[in-house]
Amino acid sequence: MATIVVIDDDSDILDASSLVLKVHGFEVITANNPDDGFRVVKENSPDLIILDVMMNEPDDGFYLAQKIRKEGIKIPIIMYTSISQTLGIDFGANILTPVDEFVEKPISPDELISKVKKHLNAKAVK
Repeated sequence: MATIVVIDDDSDILDASSLVLKVHGFEVITANNPDDGFRVVKENSPDLIILDVMMNEPDDGFYLAQKIRKEGIKIPIIMYTSISQTLGIDFGANILTPVDEFVEKPISPDELISKVKKHLNAKAVK
């Protein structure tokens, strides 16, 4: 069973993501801020991280993803964002980022599971 850490300051997103992932057989650990999220990642060595781009500060998600990578942690990171469409930003287009994939919130349960499986399968192949 794969372990997934979900880090988001929105309790509704944490609850919904956890429910969907648990129903599909994943073990889920949550954190609601970057500091707790980093500690949880270090202590549990999850198979995948789902991280919100904006928490207390607008760049908390990017900062945490960079911190995780600087520690040499190669765990796949999916980043939730709700600002890319609002601001017209395409995070996946030609920017250097420590994140494996960006997904727009709200995300459907089917799409979430599809993205999770894609990154877990890619990790298994490496």
